[in-house]
Amino acid sequence: MIEFSNEIMIVIAVLLLCFLMAIIRIIKGPTAPDRVVGLDTINTIVISSMVLFGAVTNQVIFIDVAIVYALLSFISTLYIAKYLEGGEF
Repeated sequence: MIEFSNEIMIVIAVLLLCFLMAIIRIIKGPTAPDRVVGLDTINTIVISSMVLFGAVTNQVIFIDVAIVYALLSFISTLYIAKYLEGGEF
């Protein structure tokens, strides 16, 4: 059983608050780049959550997955930015 301390619960609450704010940015964002920034923020929050979960459970596999996810997130953000700019792949 995983035992959460008060500090970890505070971090989880802050991550959830940031997640909700990013969702609001995606929904309300007046332009497409605003929505892309919101999506990239959600990706960063997911990566942070994976690292936190890996640290709490003392399992390195979650940190490895977070590194791969961060790389794929970065590449997808570059492709979306290139598409929005009007360039060809």
